[in-house]
Amino acid sequence: MKYKVHWLIDGLIEVEATDTDSAEKIIKEKIETFVSKNSVFFEEVGAKAVQGQAYLPGNDE
Repeated sequence: MKYKVHWLIDGLIEVEATDTDSAEKIIKEKIETFVSKNSVFFEEVGAKAVQGQAYLPGNDE
């Protein structure tokens, strides 16, 4: 019997950047490099998307 498995990867990292766009770009480039070097794995597990959003840390974290 075949089962579908829905999985998520959640992460959080602090980076030095001048603004949110720059911070997102730094991580985006790191993730794209990792994905391209491991493309067979990502195809096998059916990865469809990776997304993230930069913000300034504060009391609401």
